Amino acid sequence: MMIPSVRNRILKNFFFNFIKMSVYILGIESSCDDTSAAIMEDTTVLANVIANQEVHRQYGGVVPELASRAHQQNIVPVISHAFQVANINKKNLSAIAFTRGPGLLGSLLVGVSFSKALAIGLDVPLIEIDHIKAHILAHFVQKKDKIKEVPEFPFLCLIVSGGHTQIVLVEDYDNMTVIGSTIDDAAGETFDKAAKIMELGYPGGPLIDKLAKIGDENHFKFAKPHVAGYNYSFSGLKTSFLYFLRDELKNNPAFIEDNKADLCASLQKTIIDILIGKLMLAAKETGIKSIAIAGGVSANSGLRNAVINLSEMYNWKPFIPEFEFTTDNAAMIAVAGYFKYMSGNFSNQTAKPYSKSSCKIK
Repeated sequence: MMIPSVRNRILKNFFFNFIKMSVYILGIESSCDDTSAAIMEDTTVLANVIANQEVHRQYGGVVPELASRAHQQNIVPVISHAFQVANINKKNLSAIAFTRGPGLLGSLLVGVSFSKALAIGLDVPLIEIDHIKAHILAHFVQKKDKIKEVPEFPFLCLIVSGGHTQIVLVEDYDNMTVIGSTIDDAAGETFDKAAKIMELGYPGGPLIDKLAKIGDENHFKFAKPHVAGYNYSFSGLKTSFLYFLRDELKNNPAFIEDNKADLCASLQKTIIDILIGKLMLAAKETGIKSIAIAGGVSANSGLRNAVINLSEMYNWKPFIPEFEFTTDNAAMIAVAGYFKYMSGNFSNQTAKPYSKSSCKIK
């Protein structure tokens, strides 16, 4: 049961909306290794502060225990900084939106617990957000100095990150259906594992993208999987890439160093061809022309260029996120919270983090 003070605050905020007063949402994101807080005025971002965790670089990947500890250290200063940048008082908040999942449970628990405590202290309602849906809704974040066009419903969105590769049919702000997904590894994980094999460093995706720009994408050929429908598979590509390098290194120990740029370009082209092939099929069979990409790998220059080029070829209306909204950030959590706030879709103090997305599977 909702406590009277929170219920009264909700009614008060809806009254303010009715007379055209602004809605202020604090967004908190802690699903993996980035601690982020954002302040949103309606759909306009006033502050979007992110604290990265450099500690994971030496391990070549995110260490969950270290991530959760770092969130505990970062969450208070990050939120305080967000309020300073936004230049608003905590008393002006309409609600707090937080990432409930999917993600690392230890990391999520820090953000969820802090959001609950802060909501009680400020006497404002809570709004739980699905991380994957938030990546999609990042396309609706506006900036003060530049109003951008946003997607019209329905549209298709290709979500590509280190943990997810999905094609989502988006029919409304909270009505989304996964129509295609990876059956094993994510595309982002393939980038990172390939970079680790080549000893490029972590995170691998941006490093491969950088080298791919000076390499020959047609120099090496890698097998592409045959998977039914709109689904993906990247485990076979990852394994074949490992075996290919193993065999070549037997003949030339300097093979990777001698062919680093070409290897990156050829691998990146293969991954993008796989991603785009299923996206083209989904667009053709659904007849939807509005096509968006989201997630960390949507920052990849090859993928961005491929979507733009295909949009000209097939008369798509493309939506490419700004770089700052591709990786995990709280602005996407806050804008998702705004839409839930406007529909009266609130959470409560019993909410627990979850590791899998709540997007419907078709």
